[in-house]
Amino acid sequence: VLLLCGSERGFRFRYGCEGPSHGGLPGASSEKNRKTYPTVKVCNYQGPARVVVQLVTALTSLPQLHAHSLVGKQCDKGICIADLQPKDSTISFPNLGILHVTKKNVAKTLEERMIEAFRMGYNCGVAIHHEIDSLQGEVRVPRELTDHQRNVISTTAALQAKEMDLSVVRLMFTAFLPDSDGGFSRRLEPVVSEPIYDSKAPNASNLKIVRMDRTAGCVTGGEEVYLLCDKVQKDDIQVRFYEEDDAGLTWEALGDFSPTDVHRQFAIVFKTPKYRDQNLQKPTSVFVQLKRKSDNETSEPKPFTYHPQIIDKEEVQRKRQKTLPNFQDFSGHGGGGGLYRGGGGPAAGGGPGSAGGGGGISPRPPDFRRFSLLQVTSQQMEALFQYSVTGDSAYLLAPQRPLMTAQDEDGDTGLHLAVLHNQQAALRSLTQIVSLLPGEEVLNMRNHLYQTPLHLAVITQQREAVEALLLAGADPTLTDRHGNTALHLASQQEGGGMVQFLLKHKELKVLVHLLPRLPGLCPIHLAILSNRLSSVRELLECGADVEAQERSCGRTALHLATEADNVSLAGCLLLEGSAKVDCCTFNGSTPLHIAAGRGSAKLTALLMAAGADPHKENFEPLFFREEESCDEEEEDEGYVPGMTPLNMATTSQVKTVQIYMNFTEPEPHVAAVVVQTENMSKLQADYLKGSVVGCINKHNLAHSLGLGILNSAFRLSPSPAKTLLDSYEVSGGTVRDLLAGLRSVGDCKALSVLVEALHQSDAVETQTKNVTAGTCLYVFITS
Repeated sequence: VLLLCGSERGFRFRYGCEGPSHGGLPGASSEKNRKTYPTVKVCNYQGPARVVVQLVTALTSLPQLHAHSLVGKQCDKGICIADLQPKDSTISFPNLGILHVTKKNVAKTLEERMIEAFRMGYNCGVAIHHEIDSLQGEVRVPRELTDHQRNVISTTAALQAKEMDLSVVRLMFTAFLPDSDGGFSRRLEPVVSEPIYDSKAPNASNLKIVRMDRTAGCVTGGEEVYLLCDKVQKDDIQVRFYEEDDAGLTWEALGDFSPTDVHRQFAIVFKTPKYRDQNLQKPTSVFVQLKRKSDNETSEPKPFTYHPQIIDKEEVQRKRQKTLPNFQDFSGHGGGGGLYRGGGGPAAGGGPGSAGGGGGISPRPPDFRRFSLLQVTSQQMEALFQYSVTGDSAYLLAPQRPLMTAQDEDGDTGLHLAVLHNQQAALRSLTQIVSLLPGEEVLNMRNHLYQTPLHLAVITQQREAVEALLLAGADPTLTDRHGNTALHLASQQEGGGMVQFLLKHKELKVLVHLLPRLPGLCPIHLAILSNRLSSVRELLECGADVEAQERSCGRTALHLATEADNVSLAGCLLLEGSAKVDCCTFNGSTPLHIAAGRGSAKLTALLMAAGADPHKENFEPLFFREEESCDEEEEDEGYVPGMTPLNMATTSQVKTVQIYMNFTEPEPHVAAVVVQTENMSKLQADYLKGSVVGCINKHNLAHSLGLGILNSAFRLSPSPAKTLLDSYEVSGGTVRDLLAGLRSVGDCKALSVLVEALHQSDAVETQTKNVTAGTCLYVFITS
């Protein structure tokens, strides 16, 4: 049998109470003015035939009968039977509909479908049970089932019903040729169509980007984008960036997000990926589109622009490279009249009577101007004498107090420039003078980038300048153009020390909890995002609130560390900051939700060791009610649970960690049943019973296995040895490396027990396979 025309990918499955379908299942090549329908051809045969169409599962390794029913002409008991005319070799099915079974009736309907298929011989090509599948001969008369066969089918139907995906089916076509008795019992090999998705299901809809709040970003990536889209499935969607030229694809990368960042199937919050060329000199355009993992279907691409990164964001280097005037420009040579230049007397036409009757403000008389200049000269002379006697440059600056608020073309005052050029002595003198100015806010004046001198002192990491400005009265709570205070800026710096230096001042220590940045990020959040472990520790020592939530979606520092897949930062927050391991975002997601959704086995192991709850539900529904479903179906669904970390686990390693670490710990003196594995399944618990290690240096072993960074986290677990080995397993550890680790730390007893156990179980040849926590637990049981 050859499938000439399959079906469309999406089709509306209808409940019984909704009435018949409007139009049959269209073919894959169907167009608006040219309808096609599923069609099959019986090859190399001319004559009568019977074609049976059944619904089977789409996502199982072998097709299984599906509980949904085919409806329409020639359909009965959920299947369609049509006869092929002798002169024809092809047959179409123009009136097929799909009836959606309610969840509570899946097992019952499936059992009836299996019994009928077995009776009539329609079970070829589908997997029911090996006892049933082996009986696939010609069926000229309906079979009779034994009680045992009915029990087998009933049990199998119940099991398959639990795993059945009700949003997708496939059509299976089986042709039967006539036998010598005239009945159709000579079966040909069946053919199966491509998956057909319920058009209401997220994985059936056409992908479409509706709106993005950002269409350009820096080549460094990491910028957050809010994307609105048509219905998607949170664990089956990607945001793909790509670039093409005349030769084809030149670059592609994926946006960074987890299932917790997909909101109600219609919005995705992701971070842009790094562009391939970090030294880009001019903006370049690429494309962004949605991509479904399961079938690689994509949406229509939208343009996205990458622009070069700005290395000197605060413009410190640019200002330092500005050319300064020569000293001779300030020497006053060729002044031609000294202090009195340009005064002018009545003879020169400068008197009040020379202006005629023009009105307006009369110019000051020459005598007044002359007196003012003499006064300024006197002050300058006195300042020079005082400087000569004391050597204190503040005396020279004192007459310049009215000029302290003057700004250059970048908006910088003298204080800004002293900080920019690292002139500590000049800064001390300036702050001394400025502090004497009544009612002036020179210390806190901002330049055109909205930076105060204190901001620049922190940016350039000049502790002496920071100290001078704070002692002079600079306000540490003022923000720059990004909403950063001095403490926010310090928390992002490499090397550390500035945070601790700032927090020596009491006014900053009191405000450490009350400094949300404009986007809602506190200093501890910025330290996490910048991967500054030293800053995190300094903030924690000074009492920073580890449970503070950023304002966009309620993430704590532990959520951010988990998103960054940073074990060191997460461990620091848990151990040194006593962070709550099950803290929730606005949508109820814990750090374990994020770790599981992102497939991070190490973070999952760490959080589980700290007591994270793998069964905690967030506010995102595990499944969505159908808007047009019948009352019967709504009653069937009842309470819709939220997503748990177990539901969101995306890799087998994460699931393994969650399952192992969620088991009840065995008693110290009792050997439990060994976990079944490929390489250790023959190991006998009786042999290892009593063969325990008196004392093991787990700290040294962890370092030997490359897990020393998690040593502190292991102490949080009731069974540190088991947690160590769980983490070793999910990181790809092998028995061979474990043996080497035991040798290196000198644990001879543990080594001998493990080697003897391997020989006892005939498993020596599999030493390079993954070690399992359940097996090796026996080696590390302590009395």
